[in-house]
Amino acid sequence: MSLRHSQPPSAPRTLSAAPPPLEDDKTPLQVIIVDDDATLRRQLARLLTARGMHVLTAEDGITGLEQIDRHQPDVALVDIRMPGMDGFEVLAAIKTRALACEVIMMTAYADLDVAVRSVKSGAHHFLQKPFPSADQVVLAVKKAADHKRLAERASKLEQRLLSQERFGELVGTSPKMEAVYRIIDGVANTRSTVLVLGESGTGKELVARAIHQRSSRAERPFVPVNCAAIPKELVESELFGHVRGAFTGAQSSRAGLFESANTGTIFLDEVGDLPLAAQVKLLRTLQEGEVKRVGSDEAKNVDVRVLAATNVDLNERIGLGTFRIDLYYRLNVISLKLPALRERGDDIQMLAYHFLQKLSRRMDRPAKKLSSSSLRALREYQWPGNVRELEHALERAFILCQNEVIEPNDLPFGERPPDREMRRRGEANGLNALRIEGLVDLPYPEAKKRVLELFDAEYTMEIMRRTDGNLSEAARQAGMDRSNFRRLIKRPRGGPGSAD
Repeated sequence: MSLRHSQPPSAPRTLSAAPPPLEDDKTPLQVIIVDDDATLRRQLARLLTARGMHVLTAEDGITGLEQIDRHQPDVALVDIRMPGMDGFEVLAAIKTRALACEVIMMTAYADLDVAVRSVKSGAHHFLQKPFPSADQVVLAVKKAADHKRLAERASKLEQRLLSQERFGELVGTSPKMEAVYRIIDGVANTRSTVLVLGESGTGKELVARAIHQRSSRAERPFVPVNCAAIPKELVESELFGHVRGAFTGAQSSRAGLFESANTGTIFLDEVGDLPLAAQVKLLRTLQEGEVKRVGSDEAKNVDVRVLAATNVDLNERIGLGTFRIDLYYRLNVISLKLPALRERGDDIQMLAYHFLQKLSRRMDRPAKKLSSSSLRALREYQWPGNVRELEHALERAFILCQNEVIEPNDLPFGERPPDREMRRRGEANGLNALRIEGLVDLPYPEAKKRVLELFDAEYTMEIMRRTDGNLSEAARQAGMDRSNFRRLIKRPRGGPGSAD
């Protein structure tokens, strides 16, 4: 079939390759051809129908605009020179009426000014007759349709985000997140202590902020404290304050964080890392509503709502003797379990849109969209670092991607979802690859020692990878003291078949 037009040709225009089809939208593309040339209309209609598209045709601009208004097609191929209403008038009417239809302008009398005018007027693309090839026309239509559907997806996500803004920065409408919102609503206007549980990166501080913002204390201080980040010898001073001369370097008295949070809310993140001495004082504060500064016998009353969080098993810490059971019961009046990102289904798409919009505002750059193949890759990945890891992955893609649409190769894990790659690596080199045959020749104590050494090596390597080599953060996530974690990394390794 020929798509040559009777008018004399000009230099052909090369179209860029179309992005992957929107695999999460299986409805056929609907296209309308508006051209006064009956032969060309039939040729284009046959071509696009053969590619699985639903095609409408119109012989003039007025009829075409009526059909666009009635059927809301994805793409309109519009000839510029037509009797009555020309292509530019059709384009202007589509934009004025805010019709959801991408427009590709066509003409045999093209020059640079016409192409520029088409794009400036709101056309998605410009095709010059005679068309370079049938494939180029199909690619142009698919690319325009993908652009339209990406915009529609972004609009729907924006509406969903606006509908749940009452929970601050918490984003998601999955059943597990709806359950979280119900608990937040239920506990916000109480004085009860809430223990937020969940893996690292799931948004425990955001939950605490949402509880505070929906409470009667919303206008009062909210004081977040990362218990794991405070040196053990300074924890009591940081939380409860100190008086002048209480210890070397205490040259003046200073209020602690509980006093700073008076009448408001204090959020104790990673509360499982508090040393036992600080746990005793925290328990007294929870029971009596008062604090004593280090070096002072004077008790000061404080009115503070306490929210706490941890990503470790406090029952296990109790069994090890590193966490007080009476403090656990004081903190765990109400527990709230945050789901991991891999358990939240379509929330990944909403979160991705939310983060890309934030990045656009923060960097004052045009917003970027995710192609369907990128969305699929995000959904298939297991996200061991949860929402925090997703945000960092999208920030990297936003900065490095040179196009409007982020493709899988722009994401940190490329086209292969990283959970598959990590499993492949682990099966080849890690604990899953242990061969019992290589250990049964050793005495049981030696074999067990080798397995534990390999576990230490794999565990520390993976957690350092997750934290980009940040030793303090890795130690925090491992629930260990920084110096002990450093020694674990430097410990000599054995392994099956290794030399002593």
